[in-house]
Amino acid sequence: MKHSSARNVIERCFELLKIRWAILRSPSFYPIKTQCRIITACCLLHNLIRREMLVDPIEHELLDISNNEVDDSDNISNLEASYQWTSWRNDLATTMYNNWLGN
Repeated sequence: MKHSSARNVIERCFELLKIRWAILRSPSFYPIKTQCRIITACCLLHNLIRREMLVDPIEHELLDISNNEVDDSDNISNLEASYQWTSWRNDLATTMYNNWLGN
């Protein structure tokens, strides 16, 4: 895949997230580690909402963005997770679950 195509996909993804999560719409002054966690949390919550809700309250806005300028010839065909990413994601999920159990 071309670098520019990957960048376009990533930019579209962030546009979708910015529609849903106001915290991503303005500059962030949090430490980098916190910013990464905020983005990850927004992605996880977005995916949960898309999977669990029968009707997405902002689906019409998401569809308007996702239908603009889509070029199927440059789509990413596969992604491979690294052990480091998988381990970090699993640790985050475990921590969140344990915190939820403690409340």
